[in-house]
Amino acid sequence: MSSLPLAVRDSSTMLRRNLLHARRYPSLTLNLLLTPVMLLLLFVYIFGDVMSAGIGNGGADRSAYLAYLVPGILVLTIGGTTIGSAVSVCNDMTEGIIARFRTMAIHRGSVLVGHVVGSVLQCVASVVLVGAVAVAIGFRSTDATALEWLAAFGLLALLSLALTWIAVGMGLSSPNVEAASNNAMPLMILPFLSSAFVPVDAMPGWFRPIAEHQPFTPVIETLRGLLLGTGIGNDGWLAALWCLGLAALGYAWSTSLFHRDPR
Repeated sequence: MSSLPLAVRDSSTMLRRNLLHARRYPSLTLNLLLTPVMLLLLFVYIFGDVMSAGIGNGGADRSAYLAYLVPGILVLTIGGTTIGSAVSVCNDMTEGIIARFRTMAIHRGSVLVGHVVGSVLQCVASVVLVGAVAVAIGFRSTDATALEWLAAFGLLALLSLALTWIAVGMGLSSPNVEAASNNAMPLMILPFLSSAFVPVDAMPGWFRPIAEHQPFTPVIETLRGLLLGTGIGNDGWLAALWCLGLAALGYAWSTSLFHRDPR
């Protein structure tokens, strides 16, 4: 069998294996998924009236803050879901299953591809679920066209791919699953340091450069522009560059670690 059909066949097998594993052990996925849902409900129903004043509404307008918040929560959902990828990859490495795969006549890259594709599918499913919760509590995107919805979905999928490759590298470089989980936590913490919850202009002056010059802020602002019609400006191409750059970096890092790791 030629290389490409072999790679596709083995990658499909590894994808099925990872999805079955996620179905049999759903506790990690559920824990990571419940966090953004709880944050969404917390910030809307507990802090919404106060936080809405910080986005220029001059008063308590919970629905306006919900519209502002949802794009950031969707990005936070992806960051949290990819933590499970780091844990899953590290678990495979430390339990010896990868060493067994190395002795088998399978395409070597299919192991990582299976993890990455499985994680992206889980991210998409998580985003759909969190988005459904947001719609159920009042989020509306009446100004977005079908093309803008498609572009927003594509950006979220691209971000999922980029963060998954970074998470895979973190899992491969970690000595145990606890370390993998801790090492991947910045993927969920960095959105808190962006414009996800409050505008950058409302932050202290010394902190604004940190919030502005990190990958999540342009992604979130692009999603807001697409879903709410607030304009994108330079954030669109910045978001695309960040996602493509992180994906390339994560891929190069992960494949380098995987090919040289003797575990």
